[in-house]
Amino acid sequence: MSSKLKLYLGRKVLDCVNKPNISNLQNVIQVENNTKSGNVNLKLPLVCLEAQIGSSEIPKLLKIQPDDIIKQLKIENKCITFEIDKKLFIADVIESCANPDLNLDNEKIVVEYSSPNVAKPFHLGHLRSTIIGNYIGNINKFLRNDVTRINYLGDWGTQFGFIKVGVEDLKYTSENIKENPIKLLYKCYVHANKLAEKDPNILERAKVEFAKLENGSIEDIKNWRVIIGYTKDELKKTYERLGVQFDEYNYESMYGSKDIQDVIDILKNKKLLIKQKDGKETIKMNDKNITILKSDGSTLYLSRDIAAAMHRYKKYNFDKMFYVVENGQHDHFSALKHVIKEMGCKWSDKLTHVKFGRIRGLSTRKGTAVFLNDILDECRELMIQKQVLSPNTKVPISDDRISDILGISCVIVNDLKQRRQKDYEFDWDRVLQVQGDTGVKFQYTHCRLCSLEQNSGATPAKVCVPEALDEPEALILLKHLAKFQEVLLASQEQLEACILVNYLFHLCNHISKALKVLQIKGANPDIASQRLLLFNTSREVLKNGMNILGLQPLNQM
Repeated sequence: MSSKLKLYLGRKVLDCVNKPNISNLQNVIQVENNTKSGNVNLKLPLVCLEAQIGSSEIPKLLKIQPDDIIKQLKIENKCITFEIDKKLFIADVIESCANPDLNLDNEKIVVEYSSPNVAKPFHLGHLRSTIIGNYIGNINKFLRNDVTRINYLGDWGTQFGFIKVGVEDLKYTSENIKENPIKLLYKCYVHANKLAEKDPNILERAKVEFAKLENGSIEDIKNWRVIIGYTKDELKKTYERLGVQFDEYNYESMYGSKDIQDVIDILKNKKLLIKQKDGKETIKMNDKNITILKSDGSTLYLSRDIAAAMHRYKKYNFDKMFYVVENGQHDHFSALKHVIKEMGCKWSDKLTHVKFGRIRGLSTRKGTAVFLNDILDECRELMIQKQVLSPNTKVPISDDRISDILGISCVIVNDLKQRRQKDYEFDWDRVLQVQGDTGVKFQYTHCRLCSLEQNSGATPAKVCVPEALDEPEALILLKHLAKFQEVLLASQEQLEACILVNYLFHLCNHISKALKVLQIKGANPDIASQRLLLFNTSREVLKNGMNILGLQPLNQM
């Protein structure tokens, strides 16, 4: 719901204790599911309130007098409970639940996610990073934060010397690579590594080729940038298919040894760098020595990440920066934050590693998959088979776009309904099932609500008449719609998409039950228009939730 009612209650509380300057109290007010009276109860947990006004002020709240909105107030079970006039509640929910005004402080958020390596397969860790990072960007955007989405491509290191060796040995031209860059570059990389297993000189040759890049060879850098451009264009096709967008593409190569000299100078001036016997430059972290520079003076992933973080803070002055990377990189990000803090950067606590678990068993049925597009292609083909068998299919089976969106919806929802840090097994049959809690459920319910407006013969009311929505099924649905605000806040705060996913599953269930009882065809026109208004509001909440998760809502399937 809105706010207006919650904002009213929040102001009542703060005015009562004479602390009118505390804001956002309304964002912790919750809707109670079961009430004995005919009205609706809203709860304010005391733990949230005590943090703002102090426990000694709580008894004063009993002085709040009933009025046209508040029918009764009581303090029990560690909550303040407001009994609210049901009619006002219904009108408030219909008016504003789909786009709640949360009155939050707008924050500058940077999200780094996906970040595949150039010339290597877009593996499953990158898939989870892409799906989770996209959700984090979307929910912060919906809550009106200023969001910058960054894809930080791994395009640096000795492996790129191997790629050049492979390109030369296989005699690929730039035009060959342009046709299928990711698969061909990976083929070159694998080919060169196999050569190196038999001939140790290949490794040295690869190191020499990469040294040319790192030392600034104009011709080599020019050729490498062309290859990067091809790869980025290919990646964009996959991201478009997944419904994912980025504001910026950054590259490891942006932060070479020359570019991070400022970082090295700060560390030296603070006497933090320790020269080891083997020539490495390190910094102390607890009982460990963290390497900042190799013995030959070249940079590491960590040193480039430090330079990247400093560059981004200077550019965006962010309030939070999220790195969406799997659990296994915990030590890396602990070291990153430690070094930045030791450098005297007070904003080191604004960096957050958003950890996630691994997917096990995700491959095509034909065997182990190397490339994500192979997985998505099979997903589409399997979904087409499901559509052929389903009596509810209403679009031509030849419409690959619909089948692709349905399949990808299943993959995304299957991922986001898991607890983020949990490893999980991928099972094709479970993911793509038409019945049950999958992406198909969201798409089917959304299509059903779109069809309802088109085929009901009713016109949705422009103004809510609460008396027309007095049935128990309508009130249950309205109470669930009212929780959209608190669900969004909890999901954003915990960085857990599963909170929103589970809410939407329950919303679909409530919509389905309400549709069976709250008939529109054949009903009194005034009642029908009010019911259609309720279902259209439900559709809007569902659509907004799906968009936040990264789904592309269908109108017909």
